[in-house]
Amino acid sequence: MDGRAVVVGGGVGGLAAGVGLRAAGWEVTVLERSAGLPEIGTGLGIWPGAMRALDTLGVGDEVRRRGRRQVGGTIRRPDGSRIATIDVDRLERRHGEPVHLVTRPVLLAVLAAALPGPVLRLAAPVTDPRALLDAYDLVVGADGINSVVRVALHGDRYPLRHAGAVAWRGVVDTEVPEGGETWGRGRKFGLTPAGPGRTNWYAAVSLPEGHPAPTDDRAELRRLFGDWHRPVPRVLDALTPDGILRHEIRDLTPLPSYVGDRTALLGDAAHAMTPDLGQGACQALIDAVALADCLRAAGDLPAGLRAYDRRRRRPTQRIAAGARWASRLAQARRLLPVRDAVLRLALAAGPPA
Repeated sequence: MDGRAVVVGGGVGGLAAGVGLRAAGWEVTVLERSAGLPEIGTGLGIWPGAMRALDTLGVGDEVRRRGRRQVGGTIRRPDGSRIATIDVDRLERRHGEPVHLVTRPVLLAVLAAALPGPVLRLAAPVTDPRALLDAYDLVVGADGINSVVRVALHGDRYPLRHAGAVAWRGVVDTEVPEGGETWGRGRKFGLTPAGPGRTNWYAAVSLPEGHPAPTDDRAELRRLFGDWHRPVPRVLDALTPDGILRHEIRDLTPLPSYVGDRTALLGDAAHAMTPDLGQGACQALIDAVALADCLRAAGDLPAGLRAYDRRRRRPTQRIAAGARWASRLAQARRLLPVRDAVLRLALAAGPPA
């Protein structure tokens, strides 16, 4: 089946939905509130399932070409001692595909290039999604954690929840040999290589909702992490004031449905999760391909939307619950040897592929 579809949001999930729906025969418009695609941004780990989704969209090889294979990573304590090692080789043997690292701007650029110019409309914010139903057969909400499409569909019955932590992230002009995370008492610091001379970094600290923001983020990060093992202090020394993003970590109360009569939600609009499993962008890509596939296979729009909800809601909500559990584990302040043992077991079981 086909028709006219509008995708609200031009992020990873929205652009992927635009590509997938066009391939399924839909006439598509993607509305993005920003005036342009970002030129800088943090890195993403594209797991095998998400890479298969990119292959379905016809852009997987370009993402592989412009990204890099993840070569491994270690979970350490602040003194540098090892808790566990991430076995990416085992993942590749199991799924026939490594984890690929790519920056968000590169992924967005690749997806946008797969759309004809008129499809993506920049500087086009949406305040009343219901009005779009007068002009389009299908409205896809890919507008992120603060989705206006979700509110139009469900009201305020399923609010965002504070996950008990505050996060900082950014990119610095220094290079580290490998990625990994360091877990301390109620806080963690992560590093991911982003290409020659560049490193993605992120930090999370257990703090209550509404905790006052520091007056100087660089000074606060140095206070919290400055005496941790190398290369964390070197990364902190490379921070610039305008290169630090700070936000409270939130996720979404599980929804009873991702669809309405002529509306579908995907990505963070449907299942915003904490970043602890690195699955947000991956699941948005898989959502987008599943939506296009279900609509292509269905005899009518309601049947296609119901099929999409059946395919994606339970798996993504399980992953979101796992991410919230991992976030709580990282916030532990007591019984750290027990926490470390649980972390080793979780890594041995393997993350979602």
